[in-house]
Amino acid sequence: MLLAQLRGARMCLENETPLQTDCGALCGAACCAPDEDGQGGVLLFPGEADLTGKIVWGQIIDLDDRGDGLPGRMLICRAPCDRPARPLGCRLFPLTPAFSGGQWTVRPDRRAWPVCPLMNSGLKGLSPSFVAAARCAVAMIAESEEGREFLKAWARIESLYGEW
Repeated sequence: MLLAQLRGARMCLENETPLQTDCGALCGAACCAPDEDGQGGVLLFPGEADLTGKIVWGQIIDLDDRGDGLPGRMLICRAPCDRPARPLGCRLFPLTPAFSGGQWTVRPDRRAWPVCPLMNSGLKGLSPSFVAAARCAVAMIAESEEGREFLKAWARIESLYGEW
């Protein structure tokens, strides 16, 4: 069941961050702000809205209703979050799920380049324990068929932002 994998994946990253210090201090928490038209946000993994509880710092929208082919739901932040309730996509950032060598892993998220100063250093600029925890989280999600299908959809969405 995906909810069990989702809980485990979120726990992998519970106490891990890209740096040993608050990386949001470097960029003014740019990854936590909506884009210019107020639409930027983070995709929620299937069932994740049920795990986070009441979200008072943002708005959850159903992407299926937009008609652009993006699956599921998205959280658009409007204020600083309750960190223990933050979505898995936020916990993974600036990394993204990637399929490589026959397995699911992580790599730098191409959407992070405009907002994240850590991107210039790639994986080497991130805490090794964070990268390991992110890999563990994505591998947990990939344990279920529903999780693998969501990861494939996530990868298709990100491919719209260009090739590596």
